[in-house]
Amino acid sequence: MKRWILPLAVSLGLSSLFVTPALTFAGPTADQIDKQLSELKKQQSSLAGKAADAKNQIGTVKKEKEEAANDIETLLSQIDLTNTKLAGLNDEVEEVTADLKENVNQLELAEDRVKARDQLLRTRLRLMYTSGTVSYLDVLMSSTGFTDFLDRLYTLQSIVNQDKDILDNNIRDRDLINKKKQEVEQQLAQVKDLYQQTEEAKQDLLVQEKQKEVKIASLSKKEKELEEISESAAREVTQLAAKEAELMRQKTAASAYTYSGGKLGYPLPKVVPITSGYGSRVDPITGQKGAFHQGLDLGAPKNTQILAAEDGVVIVAGWTNGYGNTVIIDHGKGLWTLYGHIINGGIKVKKGQVVKRGQNIALVGMTGRATGYHLHFEVRLNGDYTDPKPYLNLK
Repeated sequence: MKRWILPLAVSLGLSSLFVTPALTFAGPTADQIDKQLSELKKQQSSLAGKAADAKNQIGTVKKEKEEAANDIETLLSQIDLTNTKLAGLNDEVEEVTADLKENVNQLELAEDRVKARDQLLRTRLRLMYTSGTVSYLDVLMSSTGFTDFLDRLYTLQSIVNQDKDILDNNIRDRDLINKKKQEVEQQLAQVKDLYQQTEEAKQDLLVQEKQKEVKIASLSKKEKELEEISESAAREVTQLAAKEAELMRQKTAASAYTYSGGKLGYPLPKVVPITSGYGSRVDPITGQKGAFHQGLDLGAPKNTQILAAEDGVVIVAGWTNGYGNTVIIDHGKGLWTLYGHIINGGIKVKKGQVVKRGQNIALVGMTGRATGYHLHFEVRLNGDYTDPKPYLNLK
């Protein structure tokens, strides 16, 4: 069986709180007991403050984790958009590259035309050279008549105009294609630069995503450490409650509610199904196999009355880590019963109150680590968990 009481030396440095010698009913006076109760209350208040601080820090850490997780979702959406943009830019690069290739082809064709025209001009110059130097005026003056003169003039004008067209076409072809080539090269450079910038932005987003993941891992570690502190504080609160119960038992004539054996009363108005038994099980929240369940889960509707299983004194009536709102009753002779997951505002008794068997002490809820409305019922004997079924005459 798992021990409930931790070693006296604890991580929060409160070991000095538990060195009070064991008390007996015939020992201290009422005044002495009151002084010890007062000291215990101070210790409980200090410990409760540390537990509350840890709980607040857990809330802050969880909020930061949620914010980091939301940031990651946003980053992933941005990365998807960036990938889409990169795909579009890649298509644009391919289109501009194709345009550039086409313009290069057009430039090559234009160069071929220029070469052909140059060849034509050079041929004409060679003919003029091999025929001697003949001016256009000589050609006109050697005409045989006016009609021949006009024909020669028309021919000369055609040659001059043709040569001029050849030169103009050469200039136009070169200028047009070179200009187009420069424009496409500039556009390609711009698109490639934009692609590079977008790729760098994507890498930056990936780095941010990794940083957020590292932050979440760090926060998870911190959250676990704080939960361990909170759990330790909760156990120490129970230790202090046990000592306080011992003092209150003396002050209120504990013999009136000392457990004398026999079956305990059923903690609900009627018998209900056991939704989770005592012992090893799969944790319903974490999915962990082999998790130890310290009591019985009794499925009951919200606000169902919870009844004291036996006469006793209430030693815990408030929030307990994992159990949510909790009542623990000390029945004497080392026997305790625990009632967990009580609805908010549903605790009907106070710490130190003497209760009777069958008395309404709380209402069913699902606070703490719970997935639905039920009563978590435990029986502890001398600090050890024990199967509640035999005490309730259940099979």
